Amino acid sequence: MTRMGRAPSRAFLGFIAAVISVLTFHQGMWALLHAVGIMPPAPYPISPVPPFGVPLIVSLCFWGGLYGAAFGLLFPRLPRRMPAWLLGLGLGLLAAAVGWFVVAPLKGQPVASGFVPMRMLISVLINGAWGFGVGIILPVLMARRSAIRA
Repeated sequence: MTRMGRAPSRAFLGFIAAVISVLTFHQGMWALLHAVGIMPPAPYPISPVPPFGVPLIVSLCFWGGLYGAAFGLLFPRLPRRMPAWLLGLGLGLLAAAVGWFVVAPLKGQPVASGFVPMRMLISVLINGAWGFGVGIILPVLMARRSAIRA
C-alpha cells in the first residue's frame, strides 16, 4: 500500500471530507452571504429537490461528496508543490463551472447564471469556500487514517 492509501479508502475519505465541507465551509459562506443580505434563502435549506424530493441540503451533501470522492482518488496525482487548500479551491471553481455550463442547462436554467455578475460571484464564493474546505479536511482525514493504521 502506498503512503496515500488505497483508492477505495481515498475515495471514501474524499466523500466524507466533502460532506463535512458542505456542512461547514459551503453553508458557512452561504450563512455569511445571507447575513449581509446577498443570499435570500437561509442556509441549510430543506426544500425538496426533484425527482426524489430529498431536502436540498442532503442533495448538496451527496453531489459534493461525489466530487470529493473523485478528488480523493486524484489527490496523489495532483502537484505536491501546491498546497492542498489551493488544490481544493481549484476543485470548488471546477464545481462552479460544471454547475454553470452542464447542470444549469440540464435543468433548463440559464448558462452561467445568465451571466449576471452577482449570481456568478455568489456561486464562486460558495463553491470556492466548499473546495477550500475539502482541501483542508481531506489531508487531515488521510493523516488520521495513516496514524490509526500505524
